[in-house]
Amino acid sequence: MTHRIADTFYDALEKLHPQEQKAVKQSAFDFQMDPSLPGFSMHRVDRARDPNFWTARVNRDIRMVIHKAKGDTLLAWVGHHDAAYRWAETRRIESHPRTGAVQIVEARETVEDVVIQRIVEEAVRLPRLFADETNDTLLSWGVPEDWLDTVRDATEDTVVDIALRLPSEAADAIMAAATGERPQPAPVVAAGEDPWAHPDALRRFRVVENVEELKAALDAPWEKWTVFLHPAQREFVERDFNGPARVIGSAGTGKTIVALHRAVRLAADPDARVLLTTFNRRLADLLRAKLPLVAGHEEQARIFVEDLGAVIHRLHAERFGGVEIVDEATLRRFLEEAAAEAGLAVDPDFLFDEWLLIVDAWDVADADAYRDLPRLGRKTRMAASRRDALWAVFAQVRARLAREGLVTEAGCAHALRQGDPMPFTHVIVDEAQDISVAELMLLGAMFGARPNGLFFAGDIGQRIFRAPFPWSAAGVDVRGRSRSLKVNYRTSHQIRKRSDTLLPETLVEADGAEENRLGVTSVFDGPVPTIRVYDTPESEREELEAWVDTLLHAGVEREEIAILVRSSDQMAALDAMNIHVMTMHDAKGAEFRAVAVPRLAHDVIPDESRLLTARDEAHLDEIMTTERHLLYVAATRARDFLWMSGVAPVSEFLSDLADRELERGR
Repeated sequence: MTHRIADTFYDALEKLHPQEQKAVKQSAFDFQMDPSLPGFSMHRVDRARDPNFWTARVNRDIRMVIHKAKGDTLLAWVGHHDAAYRWAETRRIESHPRTGAVQIVEARETVEDVVIQRIVEEAVRLPRLFADETNDTLLSWGVPEDWLDTVRDATEDTVVDIALRLPSEAADAIMAAATGERPQPAPVVAAGEDPWAHPDALRRFRVVENVEELKAALDAPWEKWTVFLHPAQREFVERDFNGPARVIGSAGTGKTIVALHRAVRLAADPDARVLLTTFNRRLADLLRAKLPLVAGHEEQARIFVEDLGAVIHRLHAERFGGVEIVDEATLRRFLEEAAAEAGLAVDPDFLFDEWLLIVDAWDVADADAYRDLPRLGRKTRMAASRRDALWAVFAQVRARLAREGLVTEAGCAHALRQGDPMPFTHVIVDEAQDISVAELMLLGAMFGARPNGLFFAGDIGQRIFRAPFPWSAAGVDVRGRSRSLKVNYRTSHQIRKRSDTLLPETLVEADGAEENRLGVTSVFDGPVPTIRVYDTPESEREELEAWVDTLLHAGVEREEIAILVRSSDQMAALDAMNIHVMTMHDAKGAEFRAVAVPRLAHDVIPDESRLLTARDEAHLDEIMTTERHLLYVAATRARDFLWMSGVAPVSEFLSDLADRELERGR
């Protein structure tokens, strides 16, 4: 006997109250041990289209829907009595006639409403997205036979509704097609193979061998969504590249999923040593935690997950001995003392940025190179005499660092670039929008010429830690090997749409390349985000607490709710709410069912202290862009529920969102 659990069971379980979830889990454990226990009061669902559906009693009101066939059992759904029977009566489990994958198929006639076309003022139908697709094509995408006409009639307004009712591979395919991609045909079960072992079936059904495995499955249902691929993602996992490649996309489109699966695919080679990396330790820890969900023991042994800075420090120490990384305060002091000794009057912040972003970042070797270097991001050209005076300062600081046995972060990377190869065959960089110049130059020099040697996943709309720069100047050219993901699986349509208004429709990279943000589609709906402007901090706090209480009573767990603030000094006043409170920067890479972003005052975001450091118009634009990106990152940490608020006068970013919300409500 084989016991399985379906993704639909996860979804239904998540919607129950915590106490109900606890009772369901206990019943599931008991069922795993002995399905014949009389307490389950097993009843066949008489009016079901699939005669193998049964219900099992959890308590007076909750029922588990179980599929029993040929001695095997499947936990298919769970919910209140009437809803459980309705679900079972309108589903069937069958192998797809073309692909052979086992699917849970919703009866076409029960959802007639989704194909009623929305009538515009002129009473003209919207164009049908798939009107020219043949039955063979739609079947090759995994669409069930009785849904062919429904899918063919889909419009921009109905495609999401239809996708939500289809098996996952069919939903993925039509969503990809709706956003301009051409889906690849689904794999086909070969004669004699197990249809439950089809890759698409493995996405929705999990075999549980014992109670321990079942407990692990039920205790972490969210994790199942972090590791599956849709067709557009699969292409960049499986494709081979002769040079550096990149996948980009807005928040929630699955860039990290692609990075994980590509690492596993490359690690299938017994000789591979794959570095899966990102720009800080916390994000590397998140990658490490997710890796076992997609990789077997052999692949895991060939994948090394570590933040890039730590890798560089370790390799530098192994090759050159232990050195001390100079801290910012010491470096600033060295620069200011050298300038004073040279009799050069210069703004300390400008001096530090010139060192950090130009001289040290790009490993400028001498005065001639510094004099000729393009002024990246500068509005005005610096006179040659001024550059020569500054170079004397930088040369003196370099000499002092060497005398005192100090090295910069960038210096470590530049030193490695001149030495032996790094001990990896492939490098995959997640959150690549925040990679530094020196890090990219190192990776480009070491892996840029290797087939499949270098792969990046990122979103320039989420760049919040590093200044932009042209990748091509750093020796990494991804032109022709870069594509954008357009299907959002993590964030509701309502949250995604509202968050997207924080960014322009097209983002321009430092080298002039453009990323179009249009055409992204979320695959599920949720409540409209709550956007509020208050007169007093007390009223904002009171309503925020009420919002959190409402979520808790609706069954959202405390650990699934987060409050994000602009700076750490705002955290203490909110800690008493007994909810996760963290800064927007620290929330990068995190996901929650519900996110609140309060305290959005006019001097908080954009951060007034940062604006005052702007040296020119270009620098001011860069600061404003980064602050917008930061709020976008915060908003898109939410899956289902989003709250954004501030006390007047509020941030101009929040004002824009609030004005749009008022327009929507009129």
